[in-house]
This record gives sequence, C-alpha cells and structure tokens, in this order.
Amino acid sequence: MAILTISQLNRYVAFKLKEDKALSSLLVRGEISNFVCHTRSGHCYFTLKDGEAAVKAVMFRSMAQRLRFKPQDGMHIIAAASASLYERDGSFQLYVTDMQQDGMGAQQIALEKLRQKLTEMGVFDAAAKRPIPPYPKKIGVVTSAAGAAVHDVMQVVGRRYPIGVLEIFPAQVQGEAAPASICKAIRQAEQAGCDVLIVGRGGGSAEDLSAFNAESVVMAVYHCGVPIISAVGHETDVTLTDAAADLRAPTPSAAAELAVPSLDEMKNLLRQRTKQLQQIFAIYTEQQENRLRRLTERLYAASPQQKRMQAEQQLSLLQNRLAQAMNLRLHAAEADVQKEIARLDALSPLKILSRGYALVYQGDTLLRKAQDVQQDALLKVQLSEGQLLVKVLKRKDDQDDI
Repeated sequence: MAILTISQLNRYVAFKLKEDKALSSLLVRGEISNFVCHTRSGHCYFTLKDGEAAVKAVMFRSMAQRLRFKPQDGMHIIAAASASLYERDGSFQLYVTDMQQDGMGAQQIALEKLRQKLTEMGVFDAAAKRPIPPYPKKIGVVTSAAGAAVHDVMQVVGRRYPIGVLEIFPAQVQGEAAPASICKAIRQAEQAGCDVLIVGRGGGSAEDLSAFNAESVVMAVYHCGVPIISAVGHETDVTLTDAAADLRAPTPSAAAELAVPSLDEMKNLLRQRTKQLQQIFAIYTEQQENRLRRLTERLYAASPQQKRMQAEQQLSLLQNRLAQAMNLRLHAAEADVQKEIARLDALSPLKILSRGYALVYQGDTLLRKAQDVQQDALLKVQLSEGQLLVKVLKRKDDQDDI
C-alpha cells in the first residue's frame, strides 16, 4: 500500500467528488448562518444547516452580484451548488451558483416574535433610555474575563480616564448557560454601585451572539437601575440587547469610548472654561468698578461737604456779582452826583455871589424888597467870601441911588 501525503489525499478526494455527476449539480435546502460577505473580494461565505447537520458554503462575487435579495442569518434558502473539497484545508463545502429564499428559519421566526413582544411592552422605547453619566466614578463591565473585549475596555478606560474605577463582572457570554450568567453579573454590578455598565462581548457568529437575544438578558438590561451601554459583536450585528440598552456601541472599545470622557479633553475644556471665567470676571470687575465710580460721584455730589462747597461757590459768585453790581451802581451814582453837583454848582447862589452879588438876610429871612427893612435894622450880608453885619441908615424903595 502506497503512503500518501496530505496534499495527495485531498487532491484525490477532490478529484473523485468532481467525477461524481450527482454532486456537480445540486439543489440544497437549508438555513443560512454565519453569513459573511467580504467587502474587498465580494465573495460570500456561510453555513447551510438543518436540524441535524451543517455544511460550509461559498458563493463567489460574480454569482453573488446577480442575487435579487440580501442573504442573512436565519434565512431558509434553496441553493444551486456543486459539492467539492477545498484541498488546502481539506474541508468539504458547497460552491453555490444561485439561491432563492425558502422562508425564514425557525430561530429567525422566534427572534422576530420576541422582538415584536418586547416592542409592544415598550422595552425598546426611546423614552425609556437613560443618559450616560458624563463623569462616572465606577465603571462596570459584564463580559467574559478571558475574552479580548475585557482587555480592549481596560486599555481604552486606562488611556482616556485613569481616574475612574473599572470593575469586571465575569460572565459566560456563549452557550446554554450564558443568559443566566449574564443576568447574574448585571445584578452584581448594580449592587456594587456602578455608575455606568458595559455589557457585551467581541464579535462572533449568530449562534455565538444568541445569548444577547435571550428574553431574560434583554429584560435584565431593561430593568437594571444603572445606565447600560451594549457592546455586542461588530457593527453589522444588532441584537435585542442592543435595542434595550440605553446606548449601543458597535464594539467593546467603542463602548469604553462612550462610557468615559477623555482626561485630555477634560483638561482642554477646563482651560477653556477657566479662560472664559477669567474674561467674564474681568468684564464683571470693570462693570462694577464703573458702577462704583458712578455711585461715588453721585454720593460725593450729594454729600453735605459738596453741597456746602457748591453753596460757598454760589455765594462767592453772587458776592462777586453783587460787588460788581454795586460798583456799577456806585460809579453810576457818582456820575449822577457829579452831574447834579455840576448842575447845582451852576445854580448855586455862591456861584452868583462869586460874580459880585450878595445875599442880604434879616435874621434868617432872605430880603428881596427894600420896603421889608426898617431903618436902623441890623442886616447880614453874605458875600462870595465871608459875611458882613450892617446897619440900615436909610431906606429907599425905588431904583434911584441913595
């Protein structure tokens, strides 16, 4: 008997399968699971299964581009395919050339019924969502202690928010016991006083993520008193737990980014707020200084000292005005007096006397007629300079000389 290498064995089996005409053109009915379509190559890889067995399948891009629907996990299809062996891995698989829908699988139907039930209960309502605290003191993580998700979360939280306390609540995230384990870990995290809780795992197939579609897990998330960020699978995988959580993240790393703020961003924000506060304080201080200056001026204007000073200034002004007015009046009066003096002087008897005339008094009576004087009477004669006391020797009444 010849000894074969693995390559020779796989090549021989592949050749035998290709020779079998019954396997070169098949119609196969099954349920799709683990469906992946690579964006770069365009090839689709998935598993076809029924209740008892499963087989891997591949559909190349040239065939997949002709499909009129988008295959997804849970779909029942009828596939046109050929069976062969992939020599490199020694795996038996189907090469699908076409497919058509054959109804939804039982798991997908059950999932849709549960989704409808929870929707009617209001589990997915936006009004039930709680805000994630901006600065949590304690961050809880419900996931597998051995998975990559926990390391991703620890790395992100340690980098962004080293002042936070991170506590891991290990749970089984895959298998039949996973739903009960996840629910228990959520209750423990709630009792531990966490401010925010990340619930999830890394990516996986639809079967791997099935625990997060369990009704018990969805209700545990819904009734938890701590805000929950779900991080189940990759960006294209959306579970019922994602819909029930307060916030959904596509990956555990993204969940950690959403759960905690960045310390560097907080420092930058603090510097901005400090600068704004300084500007506001400077403006406020300037406003208050201006207000104080105005009030001081008003107070000073209303003070008794200022009023007295103003009164003294007013009095001094009035005194000056009065002195000026009095001087004007005095000068005017002096001018008037001078005029009157000149006029009186012009009319003064003394002026007349200075021209050689005299005034004759008998007692205090000014004589105007000679007939008013008796002979021998003593008369006072007022000259321009000096007086005479004379005795009347003879009186003559007419104008003739004596």
